[in-house]
Amino acid sequence: MNADGLIEALAARRGHFQLESGHHGELWLDLDGLFAAPARLAPFFAELAEQLAGRGADVVCGPLVGGAFVAQAVAERLGIEASWTERVAAPSGAGLYTARYRVPEPLRDRLRGRSVAIVDDVVNAGSATRATIADLRVCGARPVALGALLVLGEGAARLAREEGLALASVAVLPNAIWAPADCPLCAAGVAVSIGR
Repeated sequence: MNADGLIEALAARRGHFQLESGHHGELWLDLDGLFAAPARLAPFFAELAEQLAGRGADVVCGPLVGGAFVAQAVAERLGIEASWTERVAAPSGAGLYTARYRVPEPLRDRLRGRSVAIVDDVVNAGSATRATIADLRVCGARPVALGALLVLGEGAARLAREEGLALASVAVLPNAIWAPADCPLCAAGVAVSIGR
């Protein structure tokens, strides 16, 4: 499958952005419009499902919003259940990876003892996927794979290694992110925008 069509569907902006993870980066993807034409994404959902087949998952889970759409589409293709996590208030204070995602209460018991593939539309630093994995473990689920339509940089590979998960993606693009103290854009005096 040619990933160029996926990349063309993503609206990108360049600048200096603070990401959900707390990192700074120079690339922002506007993902809200990505799912407006689901037929356009069908081949990419199918490819991701094919890569995740045989990984032992009996549920696919993704963080709202985009990850939940991907989870539903991939789960349908694999003939298994779908689940999702919702962003909840993060603890106060700055730092990396402070975002929290939680499986909705009615779904928590359904995940106990289940093998789960975690998916998202795009994984950069991995904030939403990292928080989803953590809450799935609290639910008693067993994460077995991490997948994304697009992986930016090294964050997804690092997270998959740390968590002992198989990694699947339709496309991979190089991308640099920095802790705020190490950000060359901050050092150059470029104003930072909070993502979105």
